[in-house]
Amino acid sequence: MAPPGTGFDPHVPVKSADRALEVLECLAEHGESSLGELRVRLGFPKSSLHALLRTLLERRWVVQDATRTRFALGVRALQIGTAYIDADPVVARSQDTLDEIAARTGEAVHLGRLDGAHVVYLAKRESVHPLRLYSAVGRRLPAHATALGKVMLASLPADEVRRVVGPAPAALTPNTVTDVDMLLVDLAAVVERGWASESEENETGVSCIAVPLRLGQDTVDALSVTAPRARWDEATTAVILAALVEARDALERFSPVRRRSS
Repeated sequence: MAPPGTGFDPHVPVKSADRALEVLECLAEHGESSLGELRVRLGFPKSSLHALLRTLLERRWVVQDATRTRFALGVRALQIGTAYIDADPVVARSQDTLDEIAARTGEAVHLGRLDGAHVVYLAKRESVHPLRLYSAVGRRLPAHATALGKVMLASLPADEVRRVVGPAPAALTPNTVTDVDMLLVDLAAVVERGWASESEENETGVSCIAVPLRLGQDTVDALSVTAPRARWDEATTAVILAALVEARDALERFSPVRRRSS
């Protein structure tokens, strides 16, 4: 129901705006797509999809290839995404901490935030090694299959975890935990020890450790170190975990930042 006297109901989306955002989200998830592919994925009438694409092309949210038959995200998407990162207080406060962890470990470091059933990279530092892992700010990964995601899911009640990940989380590798009850057992262990790990659950040949980062009042972000499984052993785990915990604790000793509502 709308608040008295406002005529505004935040739970009822404007159809055209909702559909335009669905187009952008579809292109973000699937990359460059043809009109036919967008129609199949979105289920919009052809005329409506044409009108939406014309508007998005005019506003530079979407671009076409040389054949004018395929569509992709445009420069406006980058500008808006960059503006979000630039204005985020947690990202700003974490820069020196990311540098410190990267210097101590020599491996890839990420700051992540939970977004529904996914974790989104907000900031990163590259590994110093020639053999590096692909990652990018803005990349979304399934939370149930990543150390970053697990350490944030562990802050939620069990029924909320079930709602977020759904009854059948996808298997990304043979090691991915896809049984929700088993995932909840894993998350209980994360709560007890205060950190999460995963070995080849999200990507074959890759391992990760993550710790929660609490700089706000309501939600939890996370810091992680990721490395190829070939460079990982028991001593590596101890070094990486110490670097994460010590840098995180030093950062959290400062007063909390004011968080933006989602």
